[in-house]
Amino acid sequence: MIKQFTKALLSASIIALPLAIASGSPALSEEKSEFKVCWSIYVGWMPWGYLQDSGIMKKWADKYEIDVEIVQINDYVESINQYTAGEYDGCSMTNMDALSIPAGGGVDTTALLVGDYSNGNDGIILKDKTSLADIKGQSVNLVELSVSHYLLARGLESVGMSEKDVTVVNTSDADMIAAYATDDVTSVVTWNPLLSEIEAQANATKVFNSADISGEIIDIMMVNTEALADNPAFGKALTGAWYEVLGLMKSGDEAALTAMATASGTDLAGYNAQLATTKMFYDPAEAVAFTASSELPGTMKFVAEFLFDKGILGEGAPSPEFVGVAFPDGSTYGDANNVKLRFDNTYMQMAADGAL
Repeated sequence: MIKQFTKALLSASIIALPLAIASGSPALSEEKSEFKVCWSIYVGWMPWGYLQDSGIMKKWADKYEIDVEIVQINDYVESINQYTAGEYDGCSMTNMDALSIPAGGGVDTTALLVGDYSNGNDGIILKDKTSLADIKGQSVNLVELSVSHYLLARGLESVGMSEKDVTVVNTSDADMIAAYATDDVTSVVTWNPLLSEIEAQANATKVFNSADISGEIIDIMMVNTEALADNPAFGKALTGAWYEVLGLMKSGDEAALTAMATASGTDLAGYNAQLATTKMFYDPAEAVAFTASSELPGTMKFVAEFLFDKGILGEGAPSPEFVGVAFPDGSTYGDANNVKLRFDNTYMQMAADGAL
C-alpha cells in the first residue's frame, strides 16, 4: 500500500524519474563502506526507526566494518523516488510500488527482506451500506495508482464488477479522514491507521480488506541490486539487525514495541491492533518459504497487469510482461532479458541458518 503518500501524484513522480536515474544510479555500483536506507511510517516498517534509535543497526554495521544510516522520510512516494534516483541504497516499499517505480524506471532492484504482508491493514469502507455490491455507481475516494487502487480492482472483480462501475476520486492520505466526514463522500479505500479511525465511525462498514487477497500486498526492504552485489556486508548487516529487532517484537518486548507505537503516533494497544492485521515474518524461515512459494509469481502477474492497465509499468511498456521479475527458483515472470525486480532469499536464508 502507498504508506504516507502525500499530495504528489504517483504518475507525476514517474515522469520525473529518467533524469534523476541518469544522474544518481551509477554511484551505487561500487565497493564502499557507507550506506543509507530510507523508510516511511507504517506498522510493518516501524522496526527501521527503532533499529536506528536503539543502536542495533550500528552494532551490526560495526560487525561488518561499515556504516549504515537509516533515514525516515514522511512522504512515501518521495522516499521511493529518492531511492530510484540513487540517493539511497535501499528503501521500504511494497511489491507493487517496487515494480512500478524503480524497476519500471530501469533501476535493478532486489527484495532483500520480505517483512510482512497486509492481512487486513488495507480496506474498502462504505458509508451507510454493508455490502461490497452496494459500491456500484458510487464515487470512491482513494490514493490513485496506489495499492488502495489495486485493492479496489481486486474487490470489484470479486463481485463481478470493474472500475467502470464506480468513479475513482484521487484523494491524499492526509485528507482521507476529513473527506470521509463530508456528506459527499460515501466510499473510501485506505490503510491503517487511517482505516481503523474511519471504521470506528458509526456509519462505516469495512466491506473488503487485504485479508481477502491474502499475501498480495507485500511490504519489503528493497535494495539496489548492484550495490548489494558489490557489498555483501551491506546485506548481512541489514539482515542481522532486522531480525534482531523482529526477535524482540516476537518475544513481546514492551520497551521496543512501545517505542515503535509512539513513533507511529499511537499507543501500545493501538500498535498491537495494527500488528494483528499484519502478517509479520518474525522468523526468517517463514519469509524464505513465502518468497519461494508458488503463489508469488501469480501475485506479481496480477500486479503487473494492474500497472499495465493503468499505464504505469514503465514508459512505453508494450505489455504486462515488459519488466522481468525473477524468483528464487530461477524462474521469471515477464521479459527475461529485462529483469529489474528480483526476489532473492540469500540473506534471509543466512539469517535462518544462523550464518550472519
